[in-house]
Amino acid sequence: MKIRALGNTGYRVSEIGFGAWGIGGAMWRGVEDSEGHKALREAVDQGITFFDTALAYGDGHSERLIGDALKDDIRANRVVVATKVPPMNQEWPAKPT
Repeated sequence: MKIRALGNTGYRVSEIGFGAWGIGGAMWRGVEDSEGHKALREAVDQGITFFDTALAYGDGHSERLIGDALKDDIRANRVVVATKVPPMNQEWPAKPT
């Protein structure tokens, strides 16, 4: 797996990331939690170190599943998890200020 800089953050991550929309539940549910857990572990085993999620992916379910499945990797700084949250006024897309 090739590794590259994530912008100017100082993080180095895999060029291929894991998009966690499909494990989020609700209207995006693609798999059972046990299968999502297996997919996350397999991604790490294959060298993926960047995981993308959002509060909207199952009202935080994707974030919780990632946290559970990858907690040791997160604590050891072996993976980077990026998440997105809506604006405080709940208007999306956000209006320019």
